[in-house]
Amino acid sequence: MRELKLDQLRTLVTIAELGSFAAAARTLHLAAPTVSLHVAELESRLGTALLLRQRQRVVPTGVGQGLIERARRLLADVDAALDEVARQVEGRAGRVRLGASTGALAWLLPQALETMGRDHPGVDVQVAVLTSQEALSRVQEGTLDIGLVALPQAAIKGLQIVPWRRDPVMAFLPRAWTVPRTITPAWLAARPLILNDASTRLHRLTMDWFAAAGEQPQARIELNFNDAIKSLVAAGYGAALLPREEGAAGLDARMVISPLTPRLWRPLGLAHRTGRPEPATRHMLEALAAIRQR
Repeated sequence: MRELKLDQLRTLVTIAELGSFAAAARTLHLAAPTVSLHVAELESRLGTALLLRQRQRVVPTGVGQGLIERARRLLADVDAALDEVARQVEGRAGRVRLGASTGALAWLLPQALETMGRDHPGVDVQVAVLTSQEALSRVQEGTLDIGLVALPQAAIKGLQIVPWRRDPVMAFLPRAWTVPRTITPAWLAARPLILNDASTRLHRLTMDWFAAAGEQPQARIELNFNDAIKSLVAAGYGAALLPREEGAAGLDARMVISPLTPRLWRPLGLAHRTGRPEPATRHMLEALAAIRQR
């Protein structure tokens, strides 16, 4: 049996609701012969009568009534699906899949998520905690829409990677320590260090900073959660090198922050597929752009 056509089912439902072929034709803006043809094709395909043509009103047969009830649910689902697509095309609904490191999740991303929740409440933002390389790979394969990644990155076919922020990397130190006015690689290398995991770009960035001064320190502990790192610093366990985002929340009173000499910066970028993004993705990119450093 060939598949039923939605327009034929809609015609059948409309006739049953209005009780008239002529009324259905006017409501559906169809010619009267077209309405009759829709019903005839349905009855021929199913091998049974679906409507009883009475003198004053057209009524469904028993089989017709069963089909009409199912057709109503099917047409309602189709209408809901089309409405949802229209909402997504207009940017009023949709889904954005975003990947970011734990560092970005701690302060930067929540600002953009707050904007999305206020300005675009119908857009669902799904966040995955990923390294830069994982995020780039998933954006490229299409299972992620936006990646917050460390820079620089080599060009990748099919991806657009644009600079987003450049935050200074600072020394986070226990307040109980005697801290010099200048925080140099040599001074930090002689102290217990709490560093990001070796798989992260921030780890490589800081180790290059030490290496440029001829230092190769060993971390006391490595982990990827900046809040946990700060808690260990506050407890006096060691010093850390972390980005200091402008406007970030206040620090634990047991810590101090000092700039590094020479200065060190953590650049971040936004990665997404080339071409015009879907409306929901575009809204998320705009929310992220709003917290881009000037």
